[in-house]
Amino acid sequence: MNVESIREFLGWCTVINFGIMLVTTIMIIGCQGFVGKLHGKLFGIGEADLRTAYFQYLANYKIAIIVFNMVPYLALCIME
Repeated sequence: MNVESIREFLGWCTVINFGIMLVTTIMIIGCQGFVGKLHGKLFGIGEADLRTAYFQYLANYKIAIIVFNMVPYLALCIME
């Protein structure tokens, strides 16, 4: 593997992960009633706590994408 293929790989990983995050966000917002009731029953969590858990999930996922995909991609772009 060369630096170019690793850079391309990380770029596509970033795009795919942000796409997954976007779909997840749309599903949480769009189906909030149904998904909230389902997750509330499954995990025994109140609606207010569930909203906090959703926010924490999205925030942690975004941070992981930035740290593990975007930053290495940008570093390889700068190196080139």
